[in-house]
Amino acid sequence: MSAGTTLLTELETIGSPLLWAVTLAGLALLLGLDFTLTRRPHEVRMGEALGWSIFYLALPLVFGVFVWQAFGSGVAMEFFTGYVVEKSLSVDNLFVFMLLLTAFAVPAELAQRVLLYGIIGALVLRAIFIALGAAVLQSGTWAFLLFGGILIVTAGKILKEALSGKEQEVDIASMRTIRLLRRFMPVTDDYRGSQVIVREGGRRALTPLALAIVAVFATDIVFAVDSVPAVYGVTEDPFLVFATNAFALLGLRALYFVLQGVLAKLRHLNHGLGIILAFIGVKLVLHWAHGIWTWVPEIPTTLSLAVIVAVLLTVTATSVFANRRSLSVQDRR
Repeated sequence: MSAGTTLLTELETIGSPLLWAVTLAGLALLLGLDFTLTRRPHEVRMGEALGWSIFYLALPLVFGVFVWQAFGSGVAMEFFTGYVVEKSLSVDNLFVFMLLLTAFAVPAELAQRVLLYGIIGALVLRAIFIALGAAVLQSGTWAFLLFGGILIVTAGKILKEALSGKEQEVDIASMRTIRLLRRFMPVTDDYRGSQVIVREGGRRALTPLALAIVAVFATDIVFAVDSVPAVYGVTEDPFLVFATNAFALLGLRALYFVLQGVLAKLRHLNHGLGIILAFIGVKLVLHWAHGIWTWVPEIPTTLSLAVIVAVLLTVTATSVFANRRSLSVQDRR
């Protein structure tokens, strides 16, 4: 029976019931801690954000070492590569979150609560997409061709927008979810602390905070469509796909405040993300083709990690150079 058949196949996974239970319990504990920290709205200072960012960057390193020791270097390499992919995509999430928070004029002390809801929404959506992706992969290797096609098309759109030179914008008025909410419920003119629903004039009304949370949640759906196939291009293990997504998303709230002043300066980030998604898309297509024609080469995980890191370093360097050049031109004027 060839690898290209469409019969059901079992996906190999390191996710034992115990490992899933411990991972989900740890995730629930960390999210509970985040809720406790954001219960009392306050403006996040750089020292606080930096400390939590370091903590959340250390967690996947520790987990990766555990995976290396328990399951071998190959599985660990898949985890680290998937994490780098997801973290780079999550930075793009942050930029869109920044635009949304600005568009809704979210007070600085409430920003972390909006981000936390956005992260929880992203985790739920990605868990659903991961389960769907696993089901599709079990139906046959044609799924790799499907995922590869999705990523290549997405990469084309991202690169087209990036090369157009237009700044990324968020049009709240065009969001269907926001228009729908405004049609069915009134919205207060001002924020009411961390409340999302209040009573006004004898009726229940939404606050602008509720609209901001819904808008962030709506953008999560778009990002889930891209990120889940991308990490499935690195590993077919649903547990590793979930773990990389969870670790990449957990530290976003704190990382937002660290990178807030830097995000807008990463002008070539979308160029890099487009290249990375296209590369992984090609990798998936080659993997599908290799299952039918064994002479078709596959891209190893170590090479994937090297390419992804090289692209991220390159676009960071070119962004810094472009920013310095712009400042130099302004100074001359």
